[in-house]
Amino acid sequence: MSFARYLYFMTEDRPGRITDPKTLRALSHPTRWKLIELLTLEPTATATQCADFTGESVASCSYHLNMLAKYGFTTQAESGQGREKPWKLVRYDQSWTTESTDPEVVLAAETVTEVFFDHELDRIKEYNRRRDREPEQWRRHTSSKATITYLTADELEEVDQALQEIFDRFQDRLENPDLRPEGSRAVGLFLASYFPKSLPGKE
Repeated sequence: MSFARYLYFMTEDRPGRITDPKTLRALSHPTRWKLIELLTLEPTATATQCADFTGESVASCSYHLNMLAKYGFTTQAESGQGREKPWKLVRYDQSWTTESTDPEVVLAAETVTEVFFDHELDRIKEYNRRRDREPEQWRRHTSSKATITYLTADELEEVDQALQEIFDRFQDRLENPDLRPEGSRAVGLFLASYFPKSLPGKE
């Protein structure tokens, strides 16, 4: 199962996969995902700007930024004026899996996955509340789709790879603003595949 917005992956063997339970738990807070989102949308942001974006206090944002920095997710940027230094992401790609022989890793990964789901779904619901205020040429292309079908394991892999290829086609634009065409804007993409719950005895 994979996710792409800033670029998050689960169950994929990617470089930099987080396997330390303490590091995973550092991501298990909703405010920290909001901070990661802002620092994905903006090259840098101060604690004051983070407070404006998240609705948290400056002190709270400073605390969470420092906790993210402690575990290697954020760092202070070189640029900036005045007493308040801006922050930036260390990397855009966050990767973890719930598949481990270590119960502590499994529990930490399950927790961060649920917090991540909550963050993404909150953002989708927030957009839905203001969707009618978006320009029509943008609004008509945003959608939410869901279906249940029957696939073999090979077909499910084919679907996953096809969607991942679409994500990968535009991913370089996240870190390199020079690749963004004129008139482009940040767009959130969220993908999840899963197996519906079956009746007892039907698994």
